[in-house]
Amino acid sequence: MKKWMISLGLALVLTACGGSETEETTETPAEGSEEAVEEGSDEVFEIAVIPSQSIGEMETGLNNLEEHLADRLGREVVVEQYPNYNAVVEALNYNHIDLAYLGPLTYLIAHEQSGAKAIITQEIDGSPYYYSNIITHADAEWENLEDMLEDRAEVDFAFASISSTSGHLIPGLELRNLGYYESEDNHEFNQIQFAGSHDVVATLVQDQTVDAGAIDSAILEALMTEDENNGGTLRDDIKVIWQSEQLYQYPWVVPAQMDDELISQVQEAFYEIEDEEILRIFGGATKFVEADDSQYADVLEAAREFDMLTLEEE
Repeated sequence: MKKWMISLGLALVLTACGGSETEETTETPAEGSEEAVEEGSDEVFEIAVIPSQSIGEMETGLNNLEEHLADRLGREVVVEQYPNYNAVVEALNYNHIDLAYLGPLTYLIAHEQSGAKAIITQEIDGSPYYYSNIITHADAEWENLEDMLEDRAEVDFAFASISSTSGHLIPGLELRNLGYYESEDNHEFNQIQFAGSHDVVATLVQDQTVDAGAIDSAILEALMTEDENNGGTLRDDIKVIWQSEQLYQYPWVVPAQMDDELISQVQEAFYEIEDEEILRIFGGATKFVEADDSQYADVLEAAREFDMLTLEEE
């Protein structure tokens, strides 16, 4: 890779929705502003992703993605790993990058702030959907969320990142609507914590350090498969006690100012991807497909209801 932006202590996850956030206060450029357009004139096509596995595990796939897109777009392509969602949102808002891979909630924050647009997503096992799961240890007596909530005063519960769609927004809103959760400091559980990433949630539940936690269904399946291949017992140790309605997969997002011709070129380049190393590092995707803003309307509604359309400090 040509350059990396990695922060020490970053919790690496299997998809792009678990990095911790660092709040920064900056002014957001208006759509089509002179400053934003000027920043987008660089000939290098720059892509931002959040680290989703160890650098070594992702490097081959990201190198292959650079080469594939450079060939199809006829220009130099650089993929940068950014340290957190806040940095990616600001880069999109100011047109400092051309493409970003984001969780739905963080994309919607950028969309609300500067008009950033979703143009691509990925199918996994033939489906562009995933779910938010609440999990507990297999030895727990609870068989569903209702059972767990009866014992809520004794339950230590872990969310992933505060900015995660499936690791906080959707399950948090469910618990809020039931009357048991408002924030980390205002709830009816014994303890609420933010683990920072989905893989950490799975580990905390498996080790019974916490009693239950929220996790992305695709990440959970990937963790279980990897663990199984290494002779582990995660699949036997974890059970799902709640699952959300389906959520549209993580979008690839462009700044509002990108012209339609370039968007079409980028989409076509992604549709042609068959490289297993590239597909593997994006949730074990089977292919890339078109996405647009309308497919994230349900997450937008939830984010507005939960007042989550700003990036907050963990």
